[in-house]
Amino acid sequence: MASKSKFCGKIETDVEIKASPEQFHDMFSNKPHHVHHTCYDKIQGCDLHEGDWGKVGAVVFWNYVHDGKAKVAKEIVEAIDLEKNAITFRVIEGDLMEEYKSFLIHIQASPNPKGEGSIVHWTLEYERLHDAIAHPETLLQFCVDVSKDIDSHLTKGN
Repeated sequence: MASKSKFCGKIETDVEIKASPEQFHDMFSNKPHHVHHTCYDKIQGCDLHEGDWGKVGAVVFWNYVHDGKAKVAKEIVEAIDLEKNAITFRVIEGDLMEEYKSFLIHIQASPNPKGEGSIVHWTLEYERLHDAIAHPETLLQFCVDVSKDIDSHLTKGN
């Protein structure tokens, strides 16, 4: 049995938000092109290159700023689970592919067991090209910050 490369990694975090799991999931599965309205300082746009919004196989192209630099990512929607409010993107082109052989982003919003709102669970799974490439902790923090901005947008006026 082949062992996993020493360059493979997985990092995760949870973000507590006020929006419902369905509201948050809808932004990433059906309306990713609206995300930049919630956090323009981080995400400048999201365009559909192939397929349909909210469907497995859709190819989306993101323009974003990470670590102070303008970047791009082309991703394919690999999985959507409506019951679990989960979506998985696989990065297929862009800046991340200069440092990673593979990169998966899994987002799941679940009801907050403490009451109202949700817990958004982010998982980044990746394989670095070599040992000098850092683990993507700053990208995980970027995801946390985007989650909070989306939440503010979804719950403003509530």
